[in-house]
Amino acid sequence: MPMTEQATGAHHPQPRPRSGGQQSAPEQVTGAQSLIRSLEEVGAETVFGIPGGAILPAYDPLMDSKRVRHVLVRHEQGAGHAATGYAQATGRVGVCMATSGPGATNLVTPIADAHMDSVPVVAITGQVASKAIGTDAFQEADIVGITMPITKHNFLVTKAEDIPRTIAEAFHIASTGRPGPVLVDIAKDALQARTTFQWPPVQDLPGYRPVTKPHAKQIREAARLITQARRPVLYVGGGVIKAGATAELKVLAELTGAPVTTTLMALGAFPDSHPLHVGMPGMHGSVTAVTALQKADLIVALGARFDDRVTGKLDSFAPHAKVVHADIDPAEIGKNRAADVPIVGDAREVIADLVQAVQKEHSEGRTGDCTAWWKDLDRWRETYPLGYEQPTDGSLSPQQVIERIGQLAPEGTIFAAGVGQHQMWSAHYIQYEQPATWLNSGGAGTMGYAVPAAMGAKAGAPDRTVWAIDGDGCFQMTNQELTTCALNNIPIKVAIINNGALGMVRQWQTLFYNQRYSNTVLHSGPDADGKQPSAGTRVPDFVKLSEAMGCHAIRCESPDDLDKVIEEANAINDRPVVIDFIVHEDAMVWPMVPAGTSNDTILAARDVRPDFGDGEDD
Repeated sequence: MPMTEQATGAHHPQPRPRSGGQQSAPEQVTGAQSLIRSLEEVGAETVFGIPGGAILPAYDPLMDSKRVRHVLVRHEQGAGHAATGYAQATGRVGVCMATSGPGATNLVTPIADAHMDSVPVVAITGQVASKAIGTDAFQEADIVGITMPITKHNFLVTKAEDIPRTIAEAFHIASTGRPGPVLVDIAKDALQARTTFQWPPVQDLPGYRPVTKPHAKQIREAARLITQARRPVLYVGGGVIKAGATAELKVLAELTGAPVTTTLMALGAFPDSHPLHVGMPGMHGSVTAVTALQKADLIVALGARFDDRVTGKLDSFAPHAKVVHADIDPAEIGKNRAADVPIVGDAREVIADLVQAVQKEHSEGRTGDCTAWWKDLDRWRETYPLGYEQPTDGSLSPQQVIERIGQLAPEGTIFAAGVGQHQMWSAHYIQYEQPATWLNSGGAGTMGYAVPAAMGAKAGAPDRTVWAIDGDGCFQMTNQELTTCALNNIPIKVAIINNGALGMVRQWQTLFYNQRYSNTVLHSGPDADGKQPSAGTRVPDFVKLSEAMGCHAIRCESPDDLDKVIEEANAINDRPVVIDFIVHEDAMVWPMVPAGTSNDTILAARDVRPDFGDGEDD
């Protein structure tokens, strides 16, 4: 299957530029009209953005477009994260637009975020007139130079006639190979100039040839190692979802009988409920997943990059394992962990070929035996399951809040999370059975991601329920996009896990900084009489704030009201809904591998070091 179809997901193929066939008749248009026509032709349906001087010429013909919807956001960062959420939920290229200078620089964080998580986004920015570039003109910023390290590619367009070709190439680059963000910076005079528009343009990308088909010899060698292994693990990353390879993955897992661990970016790539699934690996991964990787004799890494949050201290990671590493990006193979069998290729093609090669091994009498391995894995799963304790003071447990949101959500609900404790609890206590139902900022760890990403997801998938699970710290960074949601009929649902603190940072201060809570408390602290304020962040009042932005808002402080308010939120679909859950501030995320240490030091709970009963651990 061609990479352009695979890279954008199995369920929502991205409309692509026409590469051949009948050319349209030449038309005399402005560069700005050419830009909008080009966006229509590449299949862009929704653009998130804010106008300003340098990009303003493009907004005039945008008003007349019947095929491109523009969503006016309240901050450019919101536009970028919305484009990312749209892309993650639909498999299509997300599009955001901003003006020059501060408008463009406000996109830097979401562009970096999309780059780290390999999300196909095209960011279009206005630039000062070509003759003014480099003169420190009003609202000038070298956005091409600024974003060079955080884009897959970027373009500076100074001639109107180059706009169609550049847009076609930008969408092609963003959505093929390893997906990623592409920036198109267009000088204002190029938007104003007259030009001839004709589609399709001739694309010229001589150095861009992503390898999608894996090498047969490497596939055979990988299959041989799989059938010889006694303790194999399938280590699955987000690339499997991006390649639309989840069906193939299930076939491979069931064929080999190997345990499957899905990274934070790959939740939903393999059903959580499947008996072969052992959980998420990493710093806050399940004990079974982390330990399986540590004690494996073979790791088959599929669309994963051996991130430091997964490996812990790298030189002690999986010391006895051989590694098969398959990735669309050859730069990832061997970057952190040497691969015994490197495979460059698209995950869908790699896994499909692996299935055939393993079947051939089986037909010739070479089958693996994981019986003893599964006895260990099942013992660890039974002994160290995920769990949490209810607060003794009758307050809300944040884990229970998130667990019930997941249990009461309609089938196919999309969940977007911010970054921190609530992100890890959402990864652990919501079951993900389908791909593209879990959106989060994995690589960059961007606070403020959840609300605009949920907005983008809902705009792209209006028939799906979309929940944003946010912290009271994250929520205060980008909540203004709730106004955008209210005014544009984008009825997302937001759960604020309000513990009155920057929770994950506070957890580290509890564990590693002698409970010295320097600048992590979000409420006012005790008054002059030493009286503690009520639990949670109350300034601002999230209920009043949300109501002021056009949302239905509820506060929940008692476990007795939990199901009622969640069901109320699920029943409202004509406007955004925000629930301010006041939760216990001392809840922590467990399991945990302290930063910079070996995964062998994993703690199942505070001061609880697992005993694996094999003589290798305390």
